[in-house]
Amino acid sequence: MYTSTTKVRVRYGETDKMGYVYYGIYPLYYEIGRTELMREFDLPYKKIEDMGIILPVKTLDIKYHKAAKYDDLLTIKTTIKELPGVRITFYYEILNEKEELLNEGTTMLIFVNEKSQRPMKAPDLLINQLEKHF
Repeated sequence: MYTSTTKVRVRYGETDKMGYVYYGIYPLYYEIGRTELMREFDLPYKKIEDMGIILPVKTLDIKYHKAAKYDDLLTIKTTIKELPGVRITFYYEILNEKEELLNEGTTMLIFVNEKSQRPMKAPDLLINQLEKHF
């Protein structure tokens, strides 16, 4: 298992009239978390795309517990619990500064060959780096 932690401050444009984070923003926070996790493995999305691989999201699940508010400093915990094959699943927890769980969710992405548009195995570079954590 591997977990990455990223901090993000809630910006005004991410909130509704009441000052709460709009529910549709949480998938953007998930994207921040998984992008930074991949960067920690020296595999930013640009590098993956340069390898001819795209990663469309197949599923997105979200569970809301409490609302985040304008100017809150959030912690996004992003975890990979199993080695990827053709699919990779990311697990998320979003906490406020009091370390209260505000939101949790998952996304499953598919490794796809950009030219053939067919699913493919995760790149060896990613597998080799992740294996150290399992």
